[in-house]
Amino acid sequence: YIPMDTTAFIDSANAHCEKNGAKLTDLRRQILDLVLQHEGVVKAYRILGDLQQTRASAAPPTVYRALDFLVEQGILHRVDALNGYVVCQHLDDAQHHEHANVIVTCRDCGRVDEMLADAGVQALRQSCLAQGFEMDNQQLLLNGHCTECLAKKGQA
Repeated sequence: YIPMDTTAFIDSANAHCEKNGAKLTDLRRQILDLVLQHEGVVKAYRILGDLQQTRASAAPPTVYRALDFLVEQGILHRVDALNGYVVCQHLDDAQHHEHANVIVTCRDCGRVDEMLADAGVQALRQSCLAQGFEMDNQQLLLNGHCTECLAKKGQA
């Protein structure tokens, strides 16, 4: 795990929003900062609890609206299978909104990474079409073991 430069990420997120004609308000910025304080998948109620440390009256709809905005902007990904959110690790990529991503999680340490998988997802899409099935755009989640955990077990 490499700690993220949260200030640089928030600056990039702000520029990304401005480029899209959207605004990263102070509240949205604060919620993004709270998400960035956590490694891996973060649940909305965890963010709500963190937010209530400085805004005691903060309510769930406030957090969900801000998280929805951050997902719409492509700054966060909602991982339905894990009922939480992860930071997009490809925010600065030129093809940001068009990328197909796969979320990979380690069963041992809980590490979560995002992997670009345009070619793999396209191959799945083509296989589905060959079977007479059109695949929706969706996020894929793969569970397994990271190399660090495998090394600890002597399996790497």
